Amino acid sequence: MHSSKITILSCSMDPESRSRRMARDAESLLRERGAEVEFIDLQDLELPVFDNLKCYEHPSYDRLYHAIRDADGVLLAVPIYNWSVGSAAKSLIELTGATGEGGRKSAWFDQIVTIVCSGGLPHSYMAYGSLAMSLMLDFKCVINPYVVYATERDWIDGLILSDALVARLKKTIEVKLELSSGLRARTYTSDWEI
Repeated sequence: MHSSKITILSCSMDPESRSRRMARDAESLLRERGAEVEFIDLQDLELPVFDNLKCYEHPSYDRLYHAIRDADGVLLAVPIYNWSVGSAAKSLIELTGATGEGGRKSAWFDQIVTIVCSGGLPHSYMAYGSLAMSLMLDFKCVINPYVVYATERDWIDGLILSDALVARLKKTIEVKLELSSGLRARTYTSDWEI
């Protein structure tokens, strides 16, 4: 049986990031289920500004591109700022999503994406929506309908996930693995198309 290869991308620059902590919990859950996990923390990488030219020469580009393209699924752990995902996630997608000269093709096409978010306010729980829609429409990504959105109210003493949030994260991971497994035999591939 083929174990799923999942790339986790932690997209927060905050050293005390709650989305990063949830990403680490997701990593543990995935490993318990036998998944092969690559954890990339954007805080530890220099992410070049997307200029559609020299950015592809940056050492981080190849690692990020292949980690996304070669995975059976991607988990994006993002902070929510100003009713949207943090800017590092968008920069990552711009860098690895471009198609251009030399046969370069977006790493995101047909990817199965799960989103885990941490925000300040409970009512910004849909703030990831524009990112999810962009991934789906631009790159034909399959978006896991189970998303984890947590605020400080979902943490015990600011460090431990509440039982309700742990249950939500477990279900989200189960759905991610089922989607990754079920869609592994797809016969189609996508490109830029409407």
